[in-house]
Amino acid sequence: MIERSLSLQSRRIAPPELTTQVLQMVRAQADNPEAIEKLRKSSPLGQVLAVILTHRDLPPNELRLAVEDAGRDVAFQLERYLAALATVATIAPLMGLFGTVVGMIEIFAAYRPDGSDPTELARGISIALYNTGFGILIAIPAVIAHRHFKTRVQGLLIQLEQAARQVAANLR
Repeated sequence: MIERSLSLQSRRIAPPELTTQVLQMVRAQADNPEAIEKLRKSSPLGQVLAVILTHRDLPPNELRLAVEDAGRDVAFQLERYLAALATVATIAPLMGLFGTVVGMIEIFAAYRPDGSDPTELARGISIALYNTGFGILIAIPAVIAHRHFKTRVQGLLIQLEQAARQVAANLR
């Protein structure tokens, strides 16, 4: 969650001034291969805009396909670790349930027909409740974080798409 919080900052993914800088670079005819490579390495938005500048002479349909390919690569990078977070959110309650079953086994193991020791029964109940609680304690933040980051990625991808459209429109 911490890694995704740091990695998915808007200013890292789509620096607000980058689109304007690229358009100024094109107007000044300073879009040489070195400048485009520097742009590509600057941010995910830079990767997409560099593809536009590199392939701007292609027909519109081919340019769109090249930009979509770059966008898919960027989307893959942005969605990194989200599947793992979703897995944690899904598995944590199951692990808690498993612990509950272990606690219940402890309870039944402590049962004797001639009378059970209340401390052994309490120990089994305690194991069951702790495991259930920890499973839920892990799952809830993981579900919230997964949904938050998924929504954030979608918003960032829309920003990248809008910036790419703006640059492509100004190249014609």
